[in-house]
Amino acid sequence: MPRTSNRETRTVLRHWQEDVPDDRLAHLIRDAGRVLTRSLQTRLAEHSVSFGHWTFLRILWVTEGLTQRKLSEQAGLMEPTTFTALKAMEANGLIERRQLNGNRKNIHIYLTQKGRDLKESLVPLAEEVNEISIHGIECEDLRVTRRTLLKIISNLAEANE
Repeated sequence: MPRTSNRETRTVLRHWQEDVPDDRLAHLIRDAGRVLTRSLQTRLAEHSVSFGHWTFLRILWVTEGLTQRKLSEQAGLMEPTTFTALKAMEANGLIERRQLNGNRKNIHIYLTQKGRDLKESLVPLAEEVNEISIHGIECEDLRVTRRTLLKIISNLAEANE
């Protein structure tokens, strides 16, 4: 991992340990997510894949043929952002857009063989980041953390209904 990323990670850690050890949980979760994302971004870049493209690849490895709108919804991104990312992914030979049954309104997204083949090399990178991130954490602590984070999401979902 490049020194810059490690330096950034250590800065975040020091901030939480020394400056604001009791700051709001939302900030801690955000920083943990940023550090995890950055660690994966570094690894994906070695394969010329951006984190944004990773998000779409993960969805398409599960379900191909989604419309741009559905893909945007599943990724949690605005449609113009999705359009731009898909345009770049198409230029890189990772996806192709298709109109089905003469329907010109809906564009469906499919992986190319190159896009499908990336799964074999990229998924282990994400698994590696996950393994590094949980190293030394007891199984029960991981279960409690997962349960707690899911409850946070559930609480916010209920509050926003």
